[in-house]
Amino acid sequence: MGIVIPLEEKKAAGLDSLLELIRQDLERTNQLIIQRTGSDVTTIPEVANHLISAGGKRLRPMLVLATAGMCGYKGDGHLKFAAGIEFMHTATLLHDDVVDESNMRRGKIAARMLWGNQTCVLVGDFLLGHAFKMMVEPGQVPPLTVVSQAAAVIAEGEILQLNAAKDTTTTEDAYMAVIRRKTAELFAAAAEVGVMLAGKPKADEAAARSYGMNLGVAFQLIDDALDYGGSSAKLGKNVGDDFREGKITLPVVLAFRRGNDKEREFWRRTLEKGEIKDGDVETACGLMKKHKALDDTIERAAHYGAIARDAMEIFPASPWKNALLEVVDFCIERVY
Repeated sequence: MGIVIPLEEKKAAGLDSLLELIRQDLERTNQLIIQRTGSDVTTIPEVANHLISAGGKRLRPMLVLATAGMCGYKGDGHLKFAAGIEFMHTATLLHDDVVDESNMRRGKIAARMLWGNQTCVLVGDFLLGHAFKMMVEPGQVPPLTVVSQAAAVIAEGEILQLNAAKDTTTTEDAYMAVIRRKTAELFAAAAEVGVMLAGKPKADEAAARSYGMNLGVAFQLIDDALDYGGSSAKLGKNVGDDFREGKITLPVVLAFRRGNDKEREFWRRTLEKGEIKDGDVETACGLMKKHKALDDTIERAAHYGAIARDAMEIFPASPWKNALLEVVDFCIERVY
């Protein structure tokens, strides 16, 4: 049972405008993704397609296509960077599920439950290898450098998260450092490389990177809130899965800090020791509500969304720019 978050009614933000603009490029990117998951080792496409076909929104490749389109890029290199970045993202999901011992992903049984941890790690490695093979093909070193750096930063984030796992003393600053690396860095790289491919000035590259970084932070914070206040249909997993896996997310950090001694002991028992009883998920949700942990997490997400929107102001008005601004609204309003 999650918390029903009361919010005023408003028109739901969507991705329709962006999808219309990138429709042909996205179709070509999807075809490229399907082609490049092929292998004589049949297990590889089976595992990869299990996750790739599970209905992810393709937000990261969409950012590559959209920023390239906004900046007037002519060519097909953006397709290979878009597909490569989706491969990178898929690889991190496969690795994440092994590290987190997750049972579900995007509403389906996690691949590791069907093929085992070892196979999933190795298929993730295959996807990373093919990601960089694709992104080398356009022959542009600067955007490839950005994505290569992102791969290293994401790995740092994974390790930071592992170090913070089940640690209720984690601070908000420490948690934000994790999600900037683990989630937001790939959003930032995706937005930046589209502009780089078009040969735009450094100021435009920096603005696109700021947009992607802050969008990624907002996206992750809303995911954190949804785990305690959303629905399994929206999440692609069960409400409370982060709690059951002992994940320290921002709502937990806030509820723990604001709680009394008895409440903090509850968090230590459930998250640090993993001693979860019937009704504990409901208790956790109740503590979130008592201390406004979800409200404040959503408020912080809105703050980062505002920074993302401001970063886009350097670009001239266009349907592309408007669509990218709507992506910010979509990411935040998933909780509405």
